[in-house]
Amino acid sequence: MIAPDKIAQIIDRFQYLEAKMATGDMGAEIATLGREYAELRPVVETVTAYRDLADQFAQAKEMLRDPEMRELAEAEIPELKAALEASEHDVQLALLPKDSADGRPALLEIRPGTGGDEAGLFAADLLRMYQRYAENQGWSFEILEQSLSELGGIKEVVARIAGEGVFAKLKYESGVHRVQRVPETESGGRIHTSAATVAVLPEAEDVDVQISPNDIRIDTMRASGAGGQHVNTTDSAVRITHLPTGIIVVSAEKSQHRNREIAMQVLKTRLFDLERQRVDGERSADRKAQVGSGDRSERIRTYNFPQGRMTDHRINLTLYSLSQVMGGDLDEIISALQADAQATLLTEMGA
Repeated sequence: MIAPDKIAQIIDRFQYLEAKMATGDMGAEIATLGREYAELRPVVETVTAYRDLADQFAQAKEMLRDPEMRELAEAEIPELKAALEASEHDVQLALLPKDSADGRPALLEIRPGTGGDEAGLFAADLLRMYQRYAENQGWSFEILEQSLSELGGIKEVVARIAGEGVFAKLKYESGVHRVQRVPETESGGRIHTSAATVAVLPEAEDVDVQISPNDIRIDTMRASGAGGQHVNTTDSAVRITHLPTGIIVVSAEKSQHRNREIAMQVLKTRLFDLERQRVDGERSADRKAQVGSGDRSERIRTYNFPQGRMTDHRINLTLYSLSQVMGGDLDEIISALQADAQATLLTEMGA
């Protein structure tokens, strides 16, 4: 049962924000209040639809007392009851605690794991998969830093993805992705198992992380890379070391100024992610953390090419549409992961 007091509080807050926005008297709070208003609007719409159905259901039950209306009420009540139960579930989902980072852009980091050259080639395949998914979603996809192997595989890549609901969908991709296939480098036709690690971090905002100049060391150096990648004759590459944590970020684009911007943004995002992990760890110390916030060393998914099969081990989901998945069709997987996370939260809240 949904608590009427909680619904009333949400509607009151929404009406307050609506009135305040109508006056235009928000000052420096305009961005914060506007974001809160936009987040509350779909919740209020869902609650309003639930209230309307509840009123209709109550009226239909009243009609049972009227002999002339009884037959009509008996026909309407089962349909209204089913609609009301579905609407109540929608409200429960709308009232679940939201991750404040869900609406943010994200940094995608991919690195090869076990498997040598084949792992690097698989990492490149994963990068293309996420690029195509981003295109399908209408998101922007910018590679900030990339290091390639001689075979065209990836040693490391960092990309920024921006658009509506980026982190809300991609946060479930963090973890170890395993591939089973015959490598291009294998002449005997034997199936090998390799892996790559994916990390998806919500982009930090300036208010999230304050970095003291005394806590960092900035070095400039000459950029170089496989196949002529980033080769130049000036010391434009930037390496920033965060002394308290030991985090090192390198950017090697052509512009030293741009490299500083990129490296600082990546550093802030990694520090912000460390703090989020710390808070999540404290919050979930006595329970199972929901999908998407667990250990990134966990093997989350297997891509089996000989069988054309993709299996997500967290939710026991298996799809025999590997070519579509590798082509960026991740909607079914991500929707299933989101539904599982919502179900876990509903259970924890006793809904």
